[in-house]
Amino acid sequence: MLTKLQFSLSVTLLFACGFLYQFTLKPSCLICYLPSYKSHQGLEALLGRGHSIVFLETSERMEPTPLVSCAVESAAKVYPEQPVLLLMKGLNNSMQLPPNSTSPALSLLSAIDNVFLFPLDMKSLFEDTPLFSWYTQINSSTERFWLHISSDASRLAFIWKYGGVYMDTDVISIRPIPEDNFLAAQKSRFSSNGVFGFLPHHPFLWQCMENFVENYNPNIWGHQGPELMTRLLRVWCKLRDFQEVSDLKCLNFSFLHPQRFYPISFRAWRRYYEVWDTEPSFNNSYALHLWNHMNQEGKAVVRGSNTLVEHLYRKHCPKTYRDLLQGPEGSVTREQSPGNK
Repeated sequence: MLTKLQFSLSVTLLFACGFLYQFTLKPSCLICYLPSYKSHQGLEALLGRGHSIVFLETSERMEPTPLVSCAVESAAKVYPEQPVLLLMKGLNNSMQLPPNSTSPALSLLSAIDNVFLFPLDMKSLFEDTPLFSWYTQINSSTERFWLHISSDASRLAFIWKYGGVYMDTDVISIRPIPEDNFLAAQKSRFSSNGVFGFLPHHPFLWQCMENFVENYNPNIWGHQGPELMTRLLRVWCKLRDFQEVSDLKCLNFSFLHPQRFYPISFRAWRRYYEVWDTEPSFNNSYALHLWNHMNQEGKAVVRGSNTLVEHLYRKHCPKTYRDLLQGPEGSVTREQSPGNK
């Protein structure tokens, strides 16, 4: 009996030593690879599951800001059964994050079940679309607004090919969008391209890509973006002013009221960073565009500031709020919770 007990203890000790040895071999970076249960899932197979929510990063940046993290996390929270994709130009085609990556935002996002990180390969994306010949001939180094223009082109091609909803990385989701085919009004008779959704191969997007190339003007900001969407919208629809908070129908897609995504206009963007006496309900909105391109002052979301945007983070992207937001002293303060042990 004693001999059997000694043998059992020896085996247990051997397994314990082996586990500790393997643990010490783990790299120190926060994330070196995509989680194994995600890395084998190709883009085509993933998109076959249903409507996706798509975000793009067309720069080489590999450290998402807290606002980008909040946008992606909030979408994953609102659409738990749908894949939420962040396509990053800086991510290589091996589906691995850089070995020296210590990005807390990427670590946070990659741990969310329905969030997937993929490389953004524009040349491959533009194949079999009107944008391919334009892209292969353009000299991007001479383009003043290339990051914006390449993003405008990529979102058109992706949603045309695969369908789904495109969102800018400064859009915080608050409730599901009940439309498959839609454009979002920034104001009456004017469309944004910061949020839109279509089923695959919708002819409106094909015509947008054709117009993108035929009327290409890289010297006017937005000419290939919201101006393009509005030009084509006027061809497809007889536009009229909105009546109260009701959407407009246009053939086989909807033109959604400005309250759906832009209840605070771009001229009033600082209101997000102010303290409100009474917090707005946004009951008529599906998501909120924070107008980050207007934020040249570099206003940040600060923990404990009691601003409207801090409240939005706490409610709609609680993991980002907990792990990435800085307090007034400039340090990240972590709140203890069941998921942060």
